[in-house]
Amino acid sequence: MDNIRDHYNKQLSSLKNERESFIGHYQELSQFIKPRRGRFMESDRNKGDKRYQSIINSVATQAHKIATAGMLAGTISPARPWFALETHDPGMMERQEVKDWLDDVERTLRAIFNQSNFYGQAPALLGELLLFGTGAMSHVDDFENVARFYTHTAGSYMIAQNDRYEVDTVYREFEWTVKQIVDAFGLPNVSDAVKNSYDKGNYGAWFPVCHAVEPNGEYKPSGILSIDKPFRSVYFEPGNTGPDKNKLLSQSGFDEFPLYVPRWELTDGDIYGTDCPGMTALGDVKGLQIMEKRKAQAVDKMVAPPLTGPASLRNSPVNSLPGGLVLYDGDDGKQQLRPIYEVKPQLSDLRVDMDAVEQRINKAFFVDMFLAITNMEGIQPRNQLDLMQRNEERLLQLGPVLERIHSEWLGKLIDRSFSQASKAGIFPPPPAILQQGEELRVKYISSLAMAQRAVATQGIERVASFAGNLYQLGFQDAHMKFNGAQAVDEYARAIGVPPSIIRSDEEVDAMVQQQQQQQAAQQGIVAAQGAADVAKTVSETKLDGRNLLSQARR
Repeated sequence: MDNIRDHYNKQLSSLKNERESFIGHYQELSQFIKPRRGRFMESDRNKGDKRYQSIINSVATQAHKIATAGMLAGTISPARPWFALETHDPGMMERQEVKDWLDDVERTLRAIFNQSNFYGQAPALLGELLLFGTGAMSHVDDFENVARFYTHTAGSYMIAQNDRYEVDTVYREFEWTVKQIVDAFGLPNVSDAVKNSYDKGNYGAWFPVCHAVEPNGEYKPSGILSIDKPFRSVYFEPGNTGPDKNKLLSQSGFDEFPLYVPRWELTDGDIYGTDCPGMTALGDVKGLQIMEKRKAQAVDKMVAPPLTGPASLRNSPVNSLPGGLVLYDGDDGKQQLRPIYEVKPQLSDLRVDMDAVEQRINKAFFVDMFLAITNMEGIQPRNQLDLMQRNEERLLQLGPVLERIHSEWLGKLIDRSFSQASKAGIFPPPPAILQQGEELRVKYISSLAMAQRAVATQGIERVASFAGNLYQLGFQDAHMKFNGAQAVDEYARAIGVPPSIIRSDEEVDAMVQQQQQQQAAQQGIVAAQGAADVAKTVSETKLDGRNLLSQARR
């Protein structure tokens, strides 16, 4: 590509303009909820002065923490499996060798996520999604742990999407020290300015760096070089305007897009997320700070009101401490030190209004749902089904968000991790039936995903109970309509239990056949024993006397 730096510079400028209208909104969200989130200038790093000065009431900050923890536990909890793999062909999922291999693959992928820094970076991404409506995470190869992840905060990246509304372009701007740049890219590849600083020993000087990942217009399917892959990755110094301004720090490529950009909610045609809990609650959050400030001012004026007194106090100190003494020459008590006006705020009414605002903020962040177990009334132990039923409506509100998280983040994450593990050769060989190119799909079995699909398992339970009741009422053919063995398969698949604890249809058929053979053999033994007993009885029967046989022979 000719003038490749011109292309990147123009693309960077265009993406900045596209993002510009969101920056002011992001800054307010950061200021009033999470001041240390967001990078709105390249030099926004290690800013200790970005304190919580605009936050007097921290309800929104606490709600954001609770929602982040709840989303993590509900979607990708490291404490339990949250995804499963299956084939598109349901018949294949009945084969034990297929289920065993998929189980091994799932365990391997979970081990990659656990051993990498994924569960350290995932909460940051969910926090960005809740606060700014858009999150971004890089997924790169790692020699030690197969994969490594980096979450990027709002304002530090720009995105573009293709005709399918999928993000396929990300530009990131940040600053690195001279030492970081030289260590990462080598001294021959850096600009003259960086090289001069390095030669002078000024290793701590900061320089802007841009990382661009986008579709490769020169993709070569048969190419063997990294720059021939479907997505190209380029690092360059946007501030380099010297004679070597066309120099690139590095060029490489990826087979899969290595960044995930989930959005909480999208308006048709928009690129960045247009709604999220932080945006919904921002008005209430700002109003709550004003109410908290006014309440504190009212209490302060009530406790320590402004005073008026005689002119003789001009040069006399006023001791306002409890039991303090103020000496001055008054006029027979007529000119006293007294409040200019009395403030008697209705604090209970103000507290009621503030409680209502706090409840709206907590509702926007789904705090009542994520803390439902803690706040649930009733006898211990608390029942998970009861929890789902009580929060069914609120869970439905998260349905569209879960679909976006699955499609724009977790599905791509598992696909890329599967590809990385396959290239590293750490999967066991697949069974022969899967070596013909059978595609796999991901099924999510996290707590929130299972709650969304609870209707499926409840349906199986209700049909089983209904068939059992009919059978007890005398409808003998009711149990024949219900396929119990298949119901167990469907129920286990719906709740994501390990396939190793469910026997295959072949095993069950063999066990049934063996049981029938044993029953038949037992019946044969019983019949033979009965015939022997009859024969013995006949042989021992005396033909004389007054018995039936002797009478019959007469």
